[in-house]
Amino acid sequence: MKPTKDRNHSAIFLSYGSDGILFDCGEGTQRQLTIANIKPTKVNKIFISHWHGDHTLGLPGLIQTLGASDYEKTLKIYGPKGTKKHFKAMFDAFIFDRKFDIEIEEIIQKNIVENNDYIIEAYPLKHNIESYGFKFIEKDRRNIDLKKIKKFNIPEGPLLGKLKQGETIKHKGKKILPEDVTYIVKGKIIAYHPDSTNSKNSIPLAQDADILITDSTYASKLKDKAEEYMHMTAKDAALIASQADAKQLILTHFSTRYKDTQELVEDAKTQFENVIAAKDFMKIRL
Repeated sequence: MKPTKDRNHSAIFLSYGSDGILFDCGEGTQRQLTIANIKPTKVNKIFISHWHGDHTLGLPGLIQTLGASDYEKTLKIYGPKGTKKHFKAMFDAFIFDRKFDIEIEEIIQKNIVENNDYIIEAYPLKHNIESYGFKFIEKDRRNIDLKKIKKFNIPEGPLLGKLKQGETIKHKGKKILPEDVTYIVKGKIIAYHPDSTNSKNSIPLAQDADILITDSTYASKLKDKAEEYMHMTAKDAALIASQADAKQLILTHFSTRYKDTQELVEDAKTQFENVIAAKDFMKIRL
């Protein structure tokens, strides 16, 4: 909840093709992006899990910077009910040099974004205000098997494009099925489980995630405190990862009482082995 000299507020940046997707935007996020050599103008979608200040106080600064940076995109912002009201209050409070379009969408359904490449789902969680977790699901895709393409003498061009789209083609009088010359590449899944207790949606949110990023504010010996403030322990997070068949667990959102995160990692490892503690500017490539 409070930044320290080593750790900033919550903000997770996902780069996918031309999209820059930001999950939460705590105070100082735009500076963190700059230090990480990520241009703030790369951001085109922001997902707000809930409206506690440690997850949203970076929004005014980021929007001000985009307005001063010849930002030509439409910034799309998704958040819980009340997000439009909070943004209006923010724009009433500050004088913005805003020269770009912002679209704000309040979450009313599970699938909030879908395009040709991926889906982003929202899952209601159990916190002391309305809170959502987010699941990025890359769609499976077909890749061309170059050896098989040579066998059929299919040239570069539209025919290959159709096969990659799963369409059957005819070439030199022969019908060629996508299965004859392509193979499926399974899409990646990234799940973000922010501030919340373990709830009925925790496992569906985390199910089959390649990376599960979770609130783990306390070690399990402070379970009572975690329940009082509606946060998770590291052990809670690990149980979710284990039951959801996640591949890797990343713990985050630590209480400032922990000067060293090793206690939290060891707590989680009693239930799930592949676990690490997040640190500022950590980068993971999938």
